[in-house]
Amino acid sequence: MHVAYYKNKVIYLPNCERSSWQQLYMASIKQELTCIHCHTPLKMELGILKPPSFTHVQATNECIEAASLMTKKFTQHHINLNEKQNVHSDSGFSIPKRRSISSSVEQNEIENWKEPEQVRAIPNFNEKKATTGHLALNPYREKLQKSGIYLDNQQWEAVQTTEGPLLILAGAGSGKTRVLTTRTAYMLSELNYSPKELILVTFTAKAAKEMKERMRLYPGLNRQTLNQLVIGTFHSIFYKMLMHHDPQRWSPSNLLKQDWLRQAMIKEAGRELNLDEKEFAFDQALTQISWWKNHLMAPEKIKGKDLFEERVVYLYKRYEEMRKAQNAFDFDDMLLGLYELLHENDRLLKRYQQRFSYVSVDEFQDINKVQVELITMLSDRTKNLCVVGDDDQSIYAFRGSEPSYILNFKERYHNTKMVILSENYRSSHEIVSSANNVIHTNRQRYQKQLHAQTSTHSPPLLFYPFDEEEEATMIVTDIKKQIETGANPEDFAILFRTNTAARALIERFISSSIPFQLDADGDSFYQRKAVRKILAYLQLGINPDDGHALTDLIGALFLKQETVQEIKAASITNNCTFVEALPLIKGLKPFQTKKLQTLPTKFKQLKEKSPIDAIAFIEQEMGFSEYVKKNGNEGNKMERGSDDVRDLKVVARQHDTIEDFLRHINHMTIKFDELRNQKANPNSVQLMTIHRAKGLEFKHVYILSTVEGGLPHDYALEAWRDGDDKPLEEERRLMYVAITRAEDSLKISIPLMRRGKKAFRSRFAREIQRIAPEQAHKSRERNVANGQGIHD
Repeated sequence: MHVAYYKNKVIYLPNCERSSWQQLYMASIKQELTCIHCHTPLKMELGILKPPSFTHVQATNECIEAASLMTKKFTQHHINLNEKQNVHSDSGFSIPKRRSISSSVEQNEIENWKEPEQVRAIPNFNEKKATTGHLALNPYREKLQKSGIYLDNQQWEAVQTTEGPLLILAGAGSGKTRVLTTRTAYMLSELNYSPKELILVTFTAKAAKEMKERMRLYPGLNRQTLNQLVIGTFHSIFYKMLMHHDPQRWSPSNLLKQDWLRQAMIKEAGRELNLDEKEFAFDQALTQISWWKNHLMAPEKIKGKDLFEERVVYLYKRYEEMRKAQNAFDFDDMLLGLYELLHENDRLLKRYQQRFSYVSVDEFQDINKVQVELITMLSDRTKNLCVVGDDDQSIYAFRGSEPSYILNFKERYHNTKMVILSENYRSSHEIVSSANNVIHTNRQRYQKQLHAQTSTHSPPLLFYPFDEEEEATMIVTDIKKQIETGANPEDFAILFRTNTAARALIERFISSSIPFQLDADGDSFYQRKAVRKILAYLQLGINPDDGHALTDLIGALFLKQETVQEIKAASITNNCTFVEALPLIKGLKPFQTKKLQTLPTKFKQLKEKSPIDAIAFIEQEMGFSEYVKKNGNEGNKMERGSDDVRDLKVVARQHDTIEDFLRHINHMTIKFDELRNQKANPNSVQLMTIHRAKGLEFKHVYILSTVEGGLPHDYALEAWRDGDDKPLEEERRLMYVAITRAEDSLKISIPLMRRGKKAFRSRFAREIQRIAPEQAHKSRERNVANGQGIHD
């Protein structure tokens, strides 16, 4: 059904602008769309696979006939209109223009709806399974298989290589954890190595726990042996070493465990620079300080590249002074402390080198400078260092990791043996091939290609929502239909580049009955600095005595927080509202006073405007654009205040009044806080950033906002335009990681609009439709096998 009654008139869906579909969908949720005959509420279907339509659950023959007649009426009107438009005058004669053979209704639907498309660049599937070798050749391998532990020949080669430097390039889903645990079990039970000689370092406590649990399943290993084995994260292992040698200095009571403890220190230092606590990006400052510490960069050796970095260098210097004065330490100091201890105490270093003769490191592509230096020091005596990783999954540059450590491993350890695990046991052939298509474009990588074990004959799907709001609706509708047909919520994951990209999605799930889990740090989108200030303008437009809004607003007027008390005092003295008291502030420069004098009138004008017009008025007439230009991106190249404002406008377009807009935001903010505090439900749809999804797998995966500026991110495109392609290559690795989380199905969203402007399909979405050259792959694979050709 394509006709409905809405706002006292009949609407015809093919005639509706694409930008209005989401509003119509929300109207159907509120039961504002009704049948033109019986006025029963209609449901609007807005999904991924087919054009939208209205559904009448209890339609009678009369309802169907009325809808059919009205559809014919609209169709005929459209045809008549086209015929008039298709005739033009030429030298006094009327000549009909050429017209499409297809009906006007179909034509109109094609113009409004963009069909989803499958990934076509999929090579033929080779059903040959990864070989598991000849059982008779090795009794231990046969014993493993009887215990249900199977290894392919590449994995078995890695397991048997126990001496000297070993680089295991483990592609996504290739069983790297199994290889690491089996190799350790082989060394303990078959080669009779002492468990005290071995150390296995992981990046997460979860990975360490998983390894310990798996080790218990191996034949020939007992609890006593496993209890002597050192398995843990960098921080847990190295902190224990520090505790052993200086328990008083490194007492847990001295740890700055919470971020607020560290922030309190740098905020105290910030007051020495007169930095406004509500305006300066102290969280970004802490991130930058951590990055410097992990790169072994002391504050006195750093020269800030801009005003923000110059300030952070000062905060870093004072933070270190205050921390040491309190005998406190943070998580970064655990690694720095051991590095300094071993660097200064050669005798102690040699003891640890003798103790740990065999060092293994998981996720080596994520390693940073201080970690690589520590591992090098520990393994320097024997060179028995086994590292496992995938340069194509190096995605933590913001933490200090670099793919160069894994790419240059063979240069650092000249006798390195390299084993490539290229068999993927997670994803279908169609998904693996799509991942290969994308990642092969990167130049700074080992040239290799994954191979799948199964085919679902269902290629990944590219679909085209209008914008962020419609994108969220389409995905939730798609998941809901699959759950209704037997799928479990836990089968689904939705991945996004940044937390702000998921704003509409979170709101749609909150309004749905589908259980979901949000794995993300930080506050609600509406608590972001620029957004809070825009909302403060709107709130004061409705209630000029809103004290909370005044506190949020004050920075946008380039006033200090102390001014709030002066405004409140002036309001009492002059018996006026907070907004009316703004021009009464004393001691300002003439241009500031002049600006404040215009604000009370402008706040009154806000109330009568629609939300989207009000935001434009705040930007252009009330000076907010100037604030964003000066303060919207301080210290944060990833998330700009101006982008937040554009995102807010997307929400604003869905509401008719400021009151309704603010009610929606208040409701979503409360629900978001409830969501953060609720207990985890294992059978939930998972919403997370691509970074958080690394190492996980799901039957069905959706990737949000695969457009230029979204994925890849704007900052990477800017760096690329300036001649630096490293960030863009990391964005491509992020896309690769996102794709390879999917087991059975993958749907990639490519919105037509983003932040209110026309969006352009991501280069990654174009690359996925170009098959990775097979001949080039074979040549490069031979080079890798010979230890050559790391770079193109």
